[in-house]
Parts: sequence; structure tokens; C-alpha cells
Amino acid sequence: MFKFSSLALPILLTSGLAMAQNPLFTDEFTSDPAAFVHKDTVYLYTGHDEAPNNDVFFEMHDWLAFSSADMVNWKKHGTIMKATDFKWAKGDAWAAHMIERNDTFYFFTTVRHDETKPGFAIGVATSTSPTGPFKDAIGHALVTDDMTKHTPNDWDDIDPAIYEEENGDTYLFFGNLVPKYVKLSDDLLSLDGEIKTIDLPNFTEALWVHKKDEYYYVSYACEFPEKICYAMSKSIHGPWQYKGILNEIAGNSETNHQSIIEFKGKSYFIYHTGAVPPKDGKPSGGRFRRSVAIEPLNYNADGTLQRIIMTTEGVFKPQ
Repeated sequence: MFKFSSLALPILLTSGLAMAQNPLFTDEFTSDPAAFVHKDTVYLYTGHDEAPNNDVFFEMHDWLAFSSADMVNWKKHGTIMKATDFKWAKGDAWAAHMIERNDTFYFFTTVRHDETKPGFAIGVATSTSPTGPFKDAIGHALVTDDMTKHTPNDWDDIDPAIYEEENGDTYLFFGNLVPKYVKLSDDLLSLDGEIKTIDLPNFTEALWVHKKDEYYYVSYACEFPEKICYAMSKSIHGPWQYKGILNEIAGNSETNHQSIIEFKGKSYFIYHTGAVPPKDGKPSGGRFRRSVAIEPLNYNADGTLQRIIMTTEGVFKPQ
């Protein structure tokens, strides 16, 4: 779309720091970030906004992957999978999540199912490489709209997020308007129990679960236009204590979707905005043309999270 390098190259500062830019990438539109740490590398998986403007709707056909060893310099790996690689899907490559187990990478995705089970669904694909290619692992959807009747909407089973306990128990968190979670089988390819709901105020979508020390954290898009709110618990099953807003409305985007990771001893908050300016006569970023950005994430002494301050400078590393 834009005629810039696909890598977010650092800017060298006189203070002896290298600085990334926000948004990270300006040559294509990226959204719904899902970051994943594997060995000494961060892999970042994003949706791919291809809407020609900001006044119709999302146009998303595939998922992109990027990687970094320092959170500043990013390598582009291109498309790792298309929505229609699921033979039962019509399209709409919405938010996804990645985990690894026993040298296999599991990519949980949101797609629109064909008319045999209309509505949005969650699929799972696998690969022996974190950058793919990925293939449908089970030949059918893991979760379909007919399995949940908490809302009349056909898009209430979206935004999969996976959390693995230290004992190996693994849970799928997902949902729109009603937050839900369910235990996965040991092979991660089927459900192992009933789908349960979570009590979270003002929930919209974009669940993400992480743990630090004794606390579990669930963050999510709240209200609309979306902020990111969060809650804390000492159990993956709750009860969750609401703690408030973590990130405000992310400039020029009604949606907000986050990923939280710890890498080399530091914590990061990854999100999307609509902040790319118009270039070469092309429309700017916006509600259907989003771009991923990164900020540091800091904890208070009591375990609560400090409010994210969105910047154009992004994260830093010593030189």
C-alpha cells in the first residue's frame, strides 16, 4: 500500500538508545496483535486490514507474521495462512492466537463459517514452524455459533486467546459481548468440558490472559469505542476483581485489541491504532485500516497495572 520498507528500523538517539516507531509497520495495515515468545524471539501475529477506505467495513483475508529479537527491529515473514485455507470457512481472517507444544505450533483463529454452520467460528491450524505454513488441524471448526446462545449475534464466538497452566491444563478464552472460556483436550484439538461464562463489567471482546507472580490477569476491550480494561484473580477460574481501564481509546480506531508478553525481563503491551497518516494520495489509517504499536507495561507494588501511555516513539533498547 505505502512505499516504505516492511521493517520498522530503529531510530538512533544521541542518548544512546535505539527507538522503534509507532505504529510498527507503515507499508501495510496490521491489526489484532497476538505476540508469542519462543526461545529468544518474539513472534507477532496480526490480522491484515485491506479495506480501501474507512467508511464500509473490515476486509481481512489472511494473517501475517513478524519476528524480533529486541522488540525494536522486526523481520517480516508475510502471509502464514488464509481464512479460506479452512475448507469450511467463507473468509474473514479475524483475531488469532498462537501457542507451542511438543515442537508443534497451534494457531487458533477467527473465521466466518460457510452456510453449513453460519456465523463466526474458531478454527485451529498447526505447523512445525512458528512462521508456517499452517494447515487446518482437524478439518472442522473447534467452536461454532450454534454451540453458544448467550447473545443473538452470530459474531459472539470470536477472538480466541489461549492460556496454559503450569500443570499443562489449557484453556480457550473467547467471546463478544459475553466473555467465555472452556478447557481444551490434552492435544489441543477438541473441547474438554462445558463452555463457561466470566463475570466482567462492560465487556466487549478481545480477551487476553496472562500471569505474573501470584496473580492472573484478564484484559479485554470494554465499551464502544473500545478501551482496554482488566481484572485480577488468584485462580484461572476467578472470581475476577475488576481493576479499571488499562488503555484508553487508541487514536482513530473504534476497536482496541491487546497482547501482553514478558520478554527478556521486561513486559510489553501490544495494541493497534488507526494512526497511520495518509501517504501518496492513499487514505489514512482508521477504523478499518489499523496498525500495531507497542508500549512498555509496568506493574505497581501491589500487582496492579499502571495505565498505558500511548506514544509515537514506542519502546527503547540500550545501544
